[in-house]
Amino acid sequence: MFPIRDHNPSQTTPFVTYALIAANVLVFLYQLQFAGNDQALNEFYYHWALFPIAVSNGQYTGLVSSMFLHAGFMHIAGNMLFLWIFGDNMEDQFGHTGFLVFYLASGIAAGLGQVYADPMSQIPTVGASGAIAGVMGGYLLLFPRAKVDIFVFLIFIIRVFAIPAWLMLGFWFGTQIFQGAGANAADGGVAYWAHAAGFVAGLVLTVPLWLRRGGSAYWSMNHGQPPHPEIAYSPSNIPIIRKRR
Repeated sequence: MFPIRDHNPSQTTPFVTYALIAANVLVFLYQLQFAGNDQALNEFYYHWALFPIAVSNGQYTGLVSSMFLHAGFMHIAGNMLFLWIFGDNMEDQFGHTGFLVFYLASGIAAGLGQVYADPMSQIPTVGASGAIAGVMGGYLLLFPRAKVDIFVFLIFIIRVFAIPAWLMLGFWFGTQIFQGAGANAADGGVAYWAHAAGFVAGLVLTVPLWLRRGGSAYWSMNHGQPPHPEIAYSPSNIPIIRKRR
């Protein structure tokens, strides 16, 4: 189950969102030269990835540079999809410069969350997931009832469903907490605590904007939905696939 689009159109051109996606893709294309050369890739990560132990010793550069590195095609594809869906609306609300500051601050908070979870770890952490989690946290606060289309693949059933953002984002956040609590940081893998920290940071950083919009009165006025007409997509033409006897 993963989101493919929302019904919340942006009111301005999201230049910063486009630029962030382009920057991530360009860096990933640059990384491809290290494919199959573990020594060169490890050296590249040594200079630019986030190592919690390095941050614990006062070396902070990886907190920013690691946001633009990815460990594989599916890693960057998933992250850029989430940024594409939720980033434009947050850029609408914050403005171009404000959104860039918000995005980077969320990513830094996510990295610090990973450092706090395992301060002596020597495993490199890479990816835009923490910053994008911040975007999702802010989106949840501003548009809890905006519709999000999710793609569901369940054995022989393939469908697209529209569900409220609070359900999709709340479920996503809950899985990060649950899986983070059960994960062994020493084994590497997904940085669940970075995701959770980024999400909380994004939500908190959005509170002043939400209050300027009227706080709970903003929700009451719009019923948690975007303050403009939503996009009405045609019913999904993805068929239900059933097993033949």
